[in-house]
Amino acid sequence: MNKIVEVAAAVMLRADGQEFLLAQRPEGKVYAGYWEFPGGKVEAGESVRDALIRELQEELGITVTACSPWLTRQFTYPHATVRLHFWRVTAWDGEIGVTAPLEHAAVDWQKCGKSATVAPILPANDPILKALALPTSMAITMAETEGTEALLERLETALANGLRLIQVRDKTWPTAQRLWLAEVVTRLSHEYGALVLINDSEEIARQVGADGVHLSSPNLLTRGQRPDFKWIGASCHDTAELAKAVELGCDYALLGPVLPTQTHPDEAGMGWLEFARLIDVCPIPVFALGGMRRDMMIGAQQYRAHGLAMMRGW
Repeated sequence: MNKIVEVAAAVMLRADGQEFLLAQRPEGKVYAGYWEFPGGKVEAGESVRDALIRELQEELGITVTACSPWLTRQFTYPHATVRLHFWRVTAWDGEIGVTAPLEHAAVDWQKCGKSATVAPILPANDPILKALALPTSMAITMAETEGTEALLERLETALANGLRLIQVRDKTWPTAQRLWLAEVVTRLSHEYGALVLINDSEEIARQVGADGVHLSSPNLLTRGQRPDFKWIGASCHDTAELAKAVELGCDYALLGPVLPTQTHPDEAGMGWLEFARLIDVCPIPVFALGGMRRDMMIGAQQYRAHGLAMMRGW
């Protein structure tokens, strides 16, 4: 078996989080001309974070001032097996290619969620491009407890303020009532360009034109193949369920509860350290669930969370 090469890869995001940087490999290197996320090999005795900072200083001439761990993916090329540690880089000092010579043939800013305008891209990076299209805040509906009028009013305000990912849950209702709510939420959300996933019902998702399906953990564990939608997510509580979500080809997972919730205030939750441990080498985005509030985003991402899934906090 080939030795695994550890690589630090930087997903550099502009301040609005809507654009990311790709770099073109120069002549003389393997896969010259291909586009990739900047970064490089982790040296012996070096942490991934230190390698990331060093590589970006050497390759782009910048000094990283804010970054957080994100996804870990392993890929086998003909010449090597690499374990790519993707970190989101959100702030830096210096101008790319100005404060030091640029080591790449070229760099280019791309829009998250849009088809890349450069090619070819290294195949190991394809799943990352889709993950970058996934918003970091997920709203989970709870019309069963707050009422439909209050929910829809809250949803429209949140959409106007930038919410772009909604899971329609409310699955204790009769099918006709669930269908009505899903249709209203999907229509409203799509007016703002937001993604909508329906909890545990492919039939409703198809009828209302939703973007995908979110699987409960019992549903996830009985699945033999991925449902035929562009976006598939799953609720998970442990490593076995996370592994199943990866095996099934889910685009993301929810993991929790992380903290005590309003419905279960006496249950401590797994805590941030356990959350980070469980997703340490997870190759798909994982949202933190349970007791989340919007002001927890930066802290959650330091523990590898893709973002936050919230029922009340959104």
